[in-house]
Amino acid sequence: MATPASPPDFDSIPGLGSAEIGKALSDSSYSEAARYCRLRYHHWDKVRFIARQRGLDPETLWFVVKLMRMSPRRTLPLTSGDGKRLTFTDHDAILREQMHIDQQLGGRITFDDDSPVTEGQRDRFVISSLMEEAIASSKLEGASTVHRVAKEMLRRNRKPRDRSERMIVNNYRGMQFVREHRGTPMSVDMLIEMQSILTRDTFDRSDECGRLRRPGEPVAVEDPYGEVLHDPPPAETLSVRLERLCAFANGAGSDDEFIHPFVRACALHFQLAYDHPFCDGNGRTARLLFYWSMLRAGYWLFEFLPISRLIYESPAKYGKAFLYVETDDFDLTYFLVYKARILRMARESLRAYLERKRREATRARRFLTDLDINDRQRAVLLAAMENPTREITIEDHQIERSVSYYTARSDLLALEERGMLDRRSVGRKFVFAASERLLASDVKESWN
Repeated sequence: MATPASPPDFDSIPGLGSAEIGKALSDSSYSEAARYCRLRYHHWDKVRFIARQRGLDPETLWFVVKLMRMSPRRTLPLTSGDGKRLTFTDHDAILREQMHIDQQLGGRITFDDDSPVTEGQRDRFVISSLMEEAIASSKLEGASTVHRVAKEMLRRNRKPRDRSERMIVNNYRGMQFVREHRGTPMSVDMLIEMQSILTRDTFDRSDECGRLRRPGEPVAVEDPYGEVLHDPPPAETLSVRLERLCAFANGAGSDDEFIHPFVRACALHFQLAYDHPFCDGNGRTARLLFYWSMLRAGYWLFEFLPISRLIYESPAKYGKAFLYVETDDFDLTYFLVYKARILRMARESLRAYLERKRREATRARRFLTDLDINDRQRAVLLAAMENPTREITIEDHQIERSVSYYTARSDLLALEERGMLDRRSVGRKFVFAASERLLASDVKESWN
Protein backbone atom coordinates (compact mmCIF):
# COMPACT_ATOMS: atom_id res chain seq x y z
CA MET A 1 0.00 0.00 0.00
CA ALA A 2 1.64 3.22 -1.17
CA THR A 3 1.54 6.39 0.92
CA PRO A 4 -1.05 8.76 -0.64
CA ALA A 5 0.23 11.97 -2.22
CA SER A 6 0.23 14.93 0.16
CA PRO A 7 -2.25 17.71 -0.79
CA PRO A 8 -0.86 21.03 -2.03
CA ASP A 9 -0.36 23.89 0.42
CA PHE A 10 -2.65 26.79 -0.42
CA ASP A 11 0.13 29.35 0.03
CA SER A 12 2.30 27.60 -2.54
CA ILE A 13 -0.27 27.05 -5.33
CA PRO A 14 1.10 29.08 -8.26
CA GLY A 15 -1.27 31.43 -10.08
CA LEU A 16 -4.12 31.05 -7.59
CA GLY A 17 -4.97 34.63 -6.65
CA SER A 18 -8.20 36.25 -5.55
CA ALA A 19 -9.39 36.68 -9.14
CA GLU A 20 -8.84 33.01 -9.93
CA ILE A 21 -10.53 31.97 -6.69
CA GLY A 22 -13.57 34.14 -7.40
CA LYS A 23 -13.81 32.77 -10.91
CA ALA A 24 -13.61 29.18 -9.68
CA LEU A 25 -16.27 29.74 -7.01
CA SER A 26 -18.67 31.17 -9.59
CA ASP A 27 -17.94 28.40 -12.11
CA SER A 28 -20.62 25.68 -11.88
CA SER A 29 -18.15 23.08 -13.17
CA TYR A 30 -15.93 23.60 -10.12
CA SER A 31 -18.78 23.90 -7.61
CA GLU A 32 -20.47 20.71 -8.89
CA ALA A 33 -17.21 18.77 -8.86
CA ALA A 34 -16.40 20.10 -5.37
CA ARG A 35 -19.81 19.05 -4.04
CA TYR A 36 -19.29 15.59 -5.55
CA CYS A 37 -15.90 15.28 -3.82
CA ARG A 38 -17.23 16.64 -0.54
CA LEU A 39 -20.16 14.23 -0.50
CA ARG A 40 -17.75 11.30 -0.79
CA TYR A 41 -15.05 13.06 1.22
CA HIS A 42 -12.36 12.32 -1.33
CA HIS A 43 -8.71 12.85 -0.50
CA TRP A 44 -6.39 14.83 -2.79
CA ASP A 45 -5.35 11.42 -4.13
CA LYS A 46 -8.73 11.15 -5.89
CA VAL A 47 -9.66 14.83 -6.28
CA ARG A 48 -6.81 15.45 -8.71
CA PHE A 49 -7.93 12.58 -10.96
CA ILE A 50 -11.55 13.72 -10.89
CA ALA A 51 -10.40 17.23 -11.88
CA ARG A 52 -8.46 15.92 -14.87
CA GLN A 53 -11.38 13.74 -15.95
CA ARG A 54 -13.60 16.83 -15.99
CA GLY A 55 -11.06 19.12 -17.62
CA LEU A 56 -10.50 21.20 -14.46
CA ASP A 57 -7.35 22.41 -12.76
CA PRO A 58 -6.66 19.95 -9.89
CA GLU A 59 -5.20 22.48 -7.45
CA THR A 60 -8.04 24.95 -8.01
CA LEU A 61 -10.63 22.23 -7.47
CA TRP A 62 -8.84 21.13 -4.30
CA PHE A 63 -8.94 24.71 -3.02
CA VAL A 64 -12.73 24.90 -3.59
CA VAL A 65 -13.20 21.49 -1.89
CA LYS A 66 -11.21 22.63 1.16
CA LEU A 67 -13.22 25.86 1.39
CA MET A 68 -16.46 23.85 1.49
CA ARG A 69 -15.05 21.79 4.36
CA MET A 70 -13.91 24.70 6.51
CA SER A 71 -17.12 26.19 7.92
CA PRO A 72 -18.46 23.17 9.87
CA ARG A 73 -15.02 22.02 11.05
CA ARG A 74 -14.64 21.11 14.73
CA THR A 75 -11.52 20.62 16.83
CA LEU A 76 -10.67 17.82 19.29
CA PRO A 77 -8.16 17.93 22.16
CA LEU A 78 -5.84 15.39 20.51
CA THR A 79 -2.78 16.25 18.44
CA SER A 80 -0.31 15.03 15.87
CA GLY A 81 3.35 14.62 16.70
CA ASP A 82 4.06 18.22 15.67
CA GLY A 83 1.14 19.64 17.67
CA LYS A 84 -1.52 19.91 14.96
CA ARG A 85 -5.03 19.50 16.45
CA LEU A 86 -7.25 16.63 15.32
CA THR A 87 -10.32 18.04 13.52
CA PHE A 88 -13.44 16.70 11.85
CA THR A 89 -16.43 17.85 9.79
CA ASP A 90 -20.07 16.91 10.44
CA HIS A 91 -20.35 15.07 7.15
CA ASP A 92 -23.70 13.65 5.96
CA ALA A 93 -22.48 10.04 6.07
CA ILE A 94 -21.33 10.46 9.67
CA LEU A 95 -24.54 12.19 10.83
CA ARG A 96 -26.66 9.52 9.15
CA GLU A 97 -24.76 6.69 10.84
CA GLN A 98 -24.93 8.45 14.21
CA MET A 99 -28.71 8.55 13.85
CA HIS A 100 -28.84 4.81 13.10
CA ILE A 101 -26.52 4.07 16.02
CA ASP A 102 -28.81 5.98 18.38
CA GLN A 103 -31.93 4.29 16.97
CA GLN A 104 -30.72 0.71 16.70
CA LEU A 105 -27.74 -0.02 18.94
CA GLY A 106 -28.81 1.09 22.39
CA GLY A 107 -32.28 -0.43 22.78
CA ARG A 108 -33.79 -3.86 22.70
CA ILE A 109 -32.91 -6.42 20.08
CA THR A 110 -35.57 -8.18 17.99
CA PHE A 111 -35.85 -10.53 15.06
CA ASP A 112 -37.22 -9.30 11.72
CA ASP A 113 -40.75 -10.30 12.73
CA ASP A 114 -40.41 -8.05 15.82
CA SER A 115 -40.35 -11.01 18.20
CA PRO A 116 -37.91 -10.34 21.07
CA VAL A 117 -34.62 -12.15 21.45
CA THR A 118 -34.64 -14.07 24.73
CA GLU A 119 -31.94 -13.59 27.34
CA GLY A 120 -30.55 -17.04 26.59
CA GLN A 121 -30.45 -16.36 22.85
CA ARG A 122 -28.82 -12.99 23.47
CA ASP A 123 -26.05 -14.55 25.58
CA ARG A 124 -25.37 -17.18 22.91
CA PHE A 125 -25.31 -14.59 20.13
CA VAL A 126 -22.88 -12.44 22.12
CA ILE A 127 -20.53 -15.37 22.70
CA SER A 128 -20.57 -16.24 19.00
CA SER A 129 -20.00 -12.61 18.00
CA LEU A 130 -17.09 -12.22 20.42
CA MET A 131 -15.51 -15.32 18.92
CA GLU A 132 -15.93 -13.95 15.38
CA GLU A 133 -14.43 -10.61 16.40
CA ALA A 134 -11.47 -12.28 18.13
CA ILE A 135 -10.67 -14.41 15.08
CA ALA A 136 -10.97 -11.54 12.56
CA SER A 137 -8.98 -9.08 14.69
CA SER A 138 -6.18 -11.64 14.97
CA LYS A 139 -6.16 -12.26 11.23
CA LEU A 140 -5.79 -8.51 10.67
CA GLU A 141 -2.52 -8.75 12.62
CA GLY A 142 -1.23 -11.75 10.68
CA ALA A 143 -2.69 -14.76 12.47
CA SER A 144 -3.08 -17.71 10.13
CA THR A 145 -5.64 -20.36 11.02
CA VAL A 146 -8.71 -22.16 9.72
CA HIS A 147 -11.81 -20.31 10.90
CA ARG A 148 -13.69 -23.49 11.81
CA VAL A 149 -10.75 -24.81 13.85
CA ALA A 150 -10.32 -21.47 15.64
CA LYS A 151 -13.98 -21.26 16.59
CA GLU A 152 -13.99 -24.87 17.77
CA MET A 153 -10.96 -24.09 19.97
CA LEU A 154 -12.82 -21.21 21.64
CA ARG A 155 -16.05 -23.17 21.89
CA ARG A 156 -14.37 -26.14 23.60
CA ASN A 157 -11.95 -23.98 25.61
CA ARG A 158 -9.04 -25.93 24.12
CA LYS A 159 -5.50 -24.73 24.77
CA PRO A 160 -3.92 -22.89 21.78
CA ARG A 161 -1.40 -24.92 19.81
CA ASP A 162 0.58 -22.12 18.14
CA ARG A 163 1.10 -18.34 18.06
CA SER A 164 -1.88 -17.71 15.77
CA GLU A 165 -4.25 -19.59 18.05
CA ARG A 166 -2.79 -17.81 21.08
CA MET A 167 -3.53 -14.44 19.42
CA ILE A 168 -7.15 -15.50 18.92
CA VAL A 169 -7.55 -16.65 22.54
CA ASN A 170 -5.98 -13.38 23.73
CA ASN A 171 -8.32 -11.29 21.59
CA TYR A 172 -11.30 -13.24 22.91
CA ARG A 173 -10.18 -12.56 26.48
CA GLY A 174 -9.62 -8.93 25.59
CA MET A 175 -13.21 -8.60 24.36
CA GLN A 176 -14.43 -10.17 27.58
CA PHE A 177 -12.24 -7.76 29.56
CA VAL A 178 -13.78 -4.62 28.03
CA ARG A 179 -17.29 -6.04 28.53
CA GLU A 180 -16.52 -6.43 32.23
CA HIS A 181 -14.81 -3.02 32.50
CA ARG A 182 -17.11 -0.89 30.38
CA GLY A 183 -17.90 1.20 33.45
CA THR A 184 -14.28 1.57 34.57
CA PRO A 185 -12.66 4.95 33.76
CA MET A 186 -9.85 4.64 31.22
CA SER A 187 -6.29 5.05 32.48
CA VAL A 188 -2.80 4.45 31.16
CA ASP A 189 -2.57 1.39 33.41
CA MET A 190 -5.79 0.01 31.92
CA LEU A 191 -4.48 0.56 28.38
CA ILE A 192 -1.33 -1.34 29.32
CA GLU A 193 -3.45 -4.14 30.83
CA MET A 194 -5.45 -4.38 27.59
CA GLN A 195 -2.27 -4.66 25.53
CA SER A 196 -0.92 -7.26 27.95
CA ILE A 197 -4.02 -9.43 27.59
CA LEU A 198 -3.92 -9.15 23.80
CA THR A 199 -0.22 -9.97 23.37
CA ARG A 200 0.54 -12.44 26.15
CA ASP A 201 2.84 -15.28 24.98
CA THR A 202 2.91 -14.01 21.37
CA PHE A 203 6.22 -12.06 21.38
CA ASP A 204 9.71 -13.34 20.72
CA ARG A 205 10.74 -10.99 23.53
CA SER A 206 8.39 -11.44 26.47
CA ASP A 207 9.45 -8.14 28.07
CA GLU A 208 7.62 -6.22 25.32
CA CYS A 209 4.26 -7.35 26.70
CA GLY A 210 2.52 -5.10 29.22
CA ARG A 211 4.64 -1.95 28.92
CA LEU A 212 5.03 1.18 26.80
CA ARG A 213 7.73 1.35 24.18
CA ARG A 214 11.02 2.90 25.19
CA PRO A 215 13.25 5.50 23.49
CA GLY A 216 15.26 3.92 20.69
CA GLU A 217 12.89 1.00 20.06
CA PRO A 218 11.96 0.89 16.34
CA VAL A 219 8.18 0.96 15.82
CA ALA A 220 7.74 2.64 12.44
CA VAL A 221 4.84 1.22 10.40
CA GLU A 222 6.11 -0.15 7.10
CA ASP A 223 4.51 -1.75 4.07
CA PRO A 224 5.64 -5.23 2.90
CA TYR A 225 8.37 -3.59 0.76
CA GLY A 226 9.95 -1.65 3.61
CA GLU A 227 8.52 1.78 2.84
CA VAL A 228 7.74 3.73 6.02
CA LEU A 229 4.03 4.57 6.11
CA HIS A 230 3.92 6.09 9.59
CA ASP A 231 6.56 7.23 12.06
CA PRO A 232 4.92 7.54 15.51
CA PRO A 233 5.66 10.36 17.97
CA PRO A 234 8.77 9.88 20.15
CA ALA A 235 8.51 7.54 23.12
CA GLU A 236 9.50 10.40 25.43
CA THR A 237 6.15 12.12 24.72
CA LEU A 238 3.93 9.10 25.36
CA SER A 239 3.22 9.81 29.02
CA VAL A 240 1.68 13.22 28.29
CA ARG A 241 -0.06 12.04 25.12
CA LEU A 242 -1.67 9.02 26.77
CA GLU A 243 -2.85 11.00 29.80
CA ARG A 244 -4.56 13.39 27.38
CA LEU A 245 -6.04 10.44 25.48
CA CYS A 246 -7.45 8.92 28.68
CA ALA A 247 -8.95 12.25 29.76
CA PHE A 248 -10.68 12.48 26.39
CA ALA A 249 -11.84 8.85 26.69
CA ASN A 250 -13.41 9.62 30.06
CA GLY A 251 -15.43 12.53 28.73
CA ALA A 252 -13.20 15.55 28.31
CA GLY A 253 -14.21 17.42 25.17
CA SER A 254 -13.40 20.53 23.24
CA ASP A 255 -14.69 23.84 24.64
CA ASP A 256 -17.52 21.92 26.36
CA GLU A 257 -19.12 21.09 22.99
CA PHE A 258 -21.11 17.86 22.64
CA ILE A 259 -19.13 15.13 20.94
CA HIS A 260 -21.14 12.17 19.75
CA PRO A 261 -19.92 8.87 21.28
CA PHE A 262 -19.25 7.50 17.79
CA VAL A 263 -16.89 10.39 17.02
CA ARG A 264 -15.20 10.02 20.41
CA ALA A 265 -14.71 6.26 19.98
CA CYS A 266 -13.32 6.69 16.45
CA ALA A 267 -10.97 9.45 17.59
CA LEU A 268 -9.67 7.16 20.35
CA HIS A 269 -9.20 4.32 17.85
CA PHE A 270 -7.29 6.54 15.45
CA GLN A 271 -5.20 8.34 18.06
CA LEU A 272 -4.00 5.23 19.88
CA ALA A 273 -2.99 3.65 16.57
CA TYR A 274 -1.29 6.92 15.58
CA ASP A 275 0.62 7.25 18.87
CA HIS A 276 1.68 3.57 18.63
CA PRO A 277 2.57 3.42 22.34
CA PHE A 278 3.50 -0.29 22.37
CA CYS A 279 6.13 -2.40 20.66
CA ASP A 280 3.32 -4.51 19.17
CA GLY A 281 -0.42 -5.02 19.52
CA ASN A 282 -1.27 -1.36 18.81
CA GLY A 283 -3.94 -2.11 16.20
CA ARG A 284 -5.65 -4.70 18.38
CA THR A 285 -5.55 -2.41 21.41
CA ALA A 286 -6.95 0.50 19.37
CA ARG A 287 -9.89 -1.59 18.13
CA LEU A 288 -10.51 -2.82 21.68
CA LEU A 289 -10.48 0.77 22.92
CA PHE A 290 -13.11 1.64 20.31
CA TYR A 291 -15.35 -1.17 21.61
CA TRP A 292 -14.83 -0.09 25.22
CA SER A 293 -15.82 3.48 24.37
CA MET A 294 -19.03 2.49 22.55
CA LEU A 295 -20.05 0.04 25.29
CA ARG A 296 -19.33 2.67 27.94
CA ALA A 297 -21.67 5.05 26.09
CA GLY A 298 -24.51 2.51 26.43
CA TYR A 299 -24.49 1.02 22.93
CA TRP A 300 -24.52 -2.54 24.24
CA LEU A 301 -25.43 -4.05 20.86
CA PHE A 302 -21.86 -3.34 19.73
CA GLU A 303 -21.10 -6.69 21.37
CA PHE A 304 -22.78 -8.24 18.32
CA LEU A 305 -21.14 -6.26 15.51
CA PRO A 306 -18.54 -8.05 13.32
CA ILE A 307 -16.43 -4.93 12.78
CA SER A 308 -12.98 -6.55 12.48
CA ARG A 309 -14.30 -9.14 10.01
CA LEU A 310 -15.48 -6.35 7.71
CA ILE A 311 -12.17 -4.52 8.09
CA TYR A 312 -10.33 -7.77 7.34
CA GLU A 313 -12.22 -8.13 4.06
CA SER A 314 -10.75 -4.81 2.81
CA PRO A 315 -7.63 -4.02 4.86
CA ALA A 316 -6.21 -1.58 2.28
CA LYS A 317 -9.15 0.80 2.79
CA TYR A 318 -8.58 0.61 6.55
CA GLY A 319 -4.95 1.59 6.13
CA LYS A 320 -5.76 4.34 3.64
CA ALA A 321 -8.24 5.91 6.09
CA PHE A 322 -5.38 6.38 8.58
CA LEU A 323 -3.00 7.75 5.97
CA TYR A 324 -5.54 10.21 4.56
CA VAL A 325 -5.97 11.74 8.03
CA GLU A 326 -2.24 12.05 8.56
CA THR A 327 -1.47 13.54 5.15
CA ASP A 328 -4.32 16.09 5.07
CA ASP A 329 -4.11 18.44 8.05
CA PHE A 330 -4.93 15.75 10.64
CA ASP A 331 -8.52 15.67 9.37
CA LEU A 332 -10.28 12.78 11.16
CA THR A 333 -13.28 12.98 8.82
CA TYR A 334 -11.69 10.47 6.43
CA PHE A 335 -11.53 7.91 9.23
CA LEU A 336 -15.05 8.75 10.45
CA VAL A 337 -16.54 8.30 6.97
CA TYR A 338 -14.73 4.96 6.64
CA LYS A 339 -15.92 3.75 10.07
CA ALA A 340 -19.47 4.92 9.33
CA ARG A 341 -19.48 2.73 6.22
CA ILE A 342 -18.12 -0.24 8.20
CA LEU A 343 -20.77 0.22 10.91
CA ARG A 344 -23.54 0.41 8.34
CA MET A 345 -22.35 -2.90 6.88
CA ALA A 346 -22.04 -4.37 10.40
CA ARG A 347 -25.61 -3.36 11.30
CA GLU A 348 -26.89 -4.95 8.11
CA SER A 349 -24.84 -8.07 8.82
CA LEU A 350 -26.29 -8.25 12.34
CA ARG A 351 -29.84 -8.02 11.01
CA ALA A 352 -29.16 -10.79 8.49
CA TYR A 353 -27.50 -12.90 11.21
CA LEU A 354 -30.48 -12.61 13.54
CA GLU A 355 -32.92 -13.51 10.79
CA ARG A 356 -30.79 -16.52 9.87
CA LYS A 357 -30.77 -17.63 13.51
CA ARG A 358 -34.54 -17.26 13.72
CA ARG A 359 -34.98 -19.49 10.66
CA GLU A 360 -32.46 -22.00 12.01
CA ALA A 361 -34.31 -22.22 15.34
CA THR A 362 -37.59 -22.85 13.51
CA ARG A 363 -36.01 -25.57 11.35
CA ALA A 364 -34.31 -27.12 14.38
CA ARG A 365 -37.60 -27.53 16.25
CA ARG A 366 -39.27 -29.01 13.18
CA PHE A 367 -36.29 -31.33 12.60
CA LEU A 368 -36.28 -32.56 16.20
CA THR A 369 -40.03 -33.14 16.20
CA ASP A 370 -39.72 -35.49 13.21
CA LEU A 371 -36.62 -37.31 14.43
CA ASP A 372 -36.91 -40.90 15.69
CA ILE A 373 -35.61 -40.28 19.23
CA ASN A 374 -37.19 -40.04 22.68
CA ASP A 375 -38.24 -36.80 24.33
CA ARG A 376 -35.24 -36.78 26.66
CA GLN A 377 -32.82 -36.98 23.75
CA ARG A 378 -34.81 -34.36 21.86
CA ALA A 379 -34.41 -31.93 24.78
CA VAL A 380 -30.65 -32.56 24.89
CA LEU A 381 -30.25 -31.90 21.15
CA LEU A 382 -32.37 -28.76 21.19
CA ALA A 383 -30.28 -27.33 24.03
CA ALA A 384 -27.08 -28.29 22.21
CA MET A 385 -28.20 -26.72 18.93
CA GLU A 386 -29.27 -23.51 20.63
CA ASN A 387 -26.03 -23.32 22.62
CA PRO A 388 -23.09 -25.05 20.89
CA THR A 389 -20.77 -24.25 23.82
CA ARG A 390 -22.94 -26.17 26.29
CA GLU A 391 -21.55 -29.43 27.61
CA ILE A 392 -23.44 -32.12 29.52
CA THR A 393 -22.38 -35.14 31.53
CA ILE A 394 -24.29 -38.36 32.12
CA GLU A 395 -24.88 -37.20 35.69
CA ASP A 396 -26.32 -33.88 34.45
CA HIS A 397 -28.74 -35.67 32.15
CA GLN A 398 -29.66 -38.13 34.89
CA ILE A 399 -30.57 -35.33 37.32
CA GLU A 400 -32.32 -33.08 34.77
CA ARG A 401 -34.55 -35.92 33.48
CA SER A 402 -34.98 -37.86 36.73
CA VAL A 403 -33.86 -41.13 35.20
CA SER A 404 -31.42 -43.83 36.18
CA TYR A 405 -27.72 -43.52 35.41
CA TYR A 406 -28.01 -46.40 32.92
CA THR A 407 -30.89 -44.69 31.03
CA ALA A 408 -29.05 -41.36 30.95
CA ARG A 409 -25.91 -43.07 29.68
CA SER A 410 -27.82 -44.94 26.99
CA ASP A 411 -29.50 -41.72 25.79
CA LEU A 412 -26.26 -39.83 25.32
CA LEU A 413 -24.22 -42.69 23.88
CA ALA A 414 -26.97 -43.38 21.33
CA LEU A 415 -26.86 -39.74 20.19
CA GLU A 416 -23.08 -39.95 19.94
CA GLU A 417 -23.33 -43.15 17.87
CA ARG A 418 -25.60 -41.36 15.40
CA GLY A 419 -23.09 -38.49 15.07
CA MET A 420 -25.22 -35.90 16.83
CA LEU A 421 -23.02 -35.44 19.89
CA ASP A 422 -19.25 -35.46 20.42
CA ARG A 423 -17.82 -37.18 23.49
CA ARG A 424 -14.59 -36.50 25.37
CA SER A 425 -13.18 -37.61 28.69
CA VAL A 426 -12.58 -35.18 31.52
CA GLY A 427 -10.92 -37.08 34.32
CA ARG A 428 -13.15 -40.14 34.87
CA LYS A 429 -16.26 -38.57 33.34
CA PHE A 430 -17.68 -38.41 29.83
CA VAL A 431 -18.61 -34.92 28.60
CA PHE A 432 -20.94 -34.50 25.59
CA ALA A 433 -21.50 -31.48 23.31
CA ALA A 434 -23.06 -30.73 19.93
CA SER A 435 -21.16 -32.24 17.03
CA GLU A 436 -20.20 -30.20 13.97
CA ARG A 437 -22.54 -32.42 11.97
CA LEU A 438 -25.47 -31.54 14.23
CA LEU A 439 -24.76 -27.84 13.80
CA ALA A 440 -24.53 -28.11 10.00
CA SER A 441 -27.99 -27.38 8.60
CA ASP A 442 -27.36 -29.18 5.30
CA VAL A 443 -27.30 -32.65 6.92
CA LYS A 444 -30.32 -32.40 9.19
CA GLU A 445 -32.63 -34.14 6.74
CA SER A 446 -30.58 -37.36 6.62
CA TRP A 447 -30.84 -38.88 10.09
CA ASN A 448 -34.12 -40.79 9.96
